Amino acid sequence: MNLTIHPAPANVGIRFFRSDLKEKPVIPARMDRVVDTRLATTIGSGATRISTTEHLLAALRGSGIDNADIEIDSHEVPIMDGSADPFVHLLRQGGRRKQRALRKVLRITSPITYSEGDKSIRIEPYDGFKITGRIAFEGELLREQKYSVEVTRERFMKEIARARTFGYVEQVEHLWANGLALGGTLENVIAIHWDRRSILNEDGLRYDDEFVRHKVLDLIGDLALLGTPVFGHVIADRSGHGLHLGLMQTIAERPECWEYVKFRKNGNTVLRQVVKETRRAGDRIKPFFTPQQPGSAAQPVCAA
Repeated sequence: MNLTIHPAPANVGIRFFRSDLKEKPVIPARMDRVVDTRLATTIGSGATRISTTEHLLAALRGSGIDNADIEIDSHEVPIMDGSADPFVHLLRQGGRRKQRALRKVLRITSPITYSEGDKSIRIEPYDGFKITGRIAFEGELLREQKYSVEVTRERFMKEIARARTFGYVEQVEHLWANGLALGGTLENVIAIHWDRRSILNEDGLRYDDEFVRHKVLDLIGDLALLGTPVFGHVIADRSGHGLHLGLMQTIAERPECWEYVKFRKNGNTVLRQVVKETRRAGDRIKPFFTPQQPGSAAQPVCAA
């Protein structure tokens, strides 16, 4: 498997190219291209697929990279060590190129909530990008973990990027049986013992709360599919890839709850220019929504 990340022009976003296929089809990393959220996030165009995009997208977003062309000769982004850290190191070696363009940010102006059963995810106005995550699973080891972080480039690299994917032993085996996390071993996934009290990895955890930190990593990667950085506080209660997609779709359906803002940094000065086409932008992306899953319930809360 080979994966190469190339520089891309300003304002094109992140794009995947399948170099193993004859016409090298392109799949933009956008929420309207999501075709599956079971086990991992998969994007596609026609019959072409790219699965397990979330760790690489998190590395790009966490490294402050908005535009990139990713050439890959497989249907799945390599699992690496189960975290975003190897991608972060590769990006640091390659370096970042400044571009002559204002950076566009999607700024939340009113709260938006999406829920499915007893699981929910909410985004509120915030001057920056913050995530508060909570998980609660069966068993003593994962009974409950909470983690809140102001997502900056420095904190992403130090506190989030190294958190690895995890699952119960039987779930990990299910991933491999379904062609995901190929080549997976205990070197790239945290396998939770059948007794739900311990892990099989002899090297232990990288953080005491590595499980919830990885959920935050996944969320950062999935939200990159909005196509721009986000200013808001995301509060995720037992969320997963499907819930992340539901929130993004609800954001797009509620253009009165957000606005596009352009930033230019000059020393400590930040100049802001509100893009006045926010609502028309929402109308343009609305037709791309995938149908709501049966049994799920979007509950937008927005006071514009």
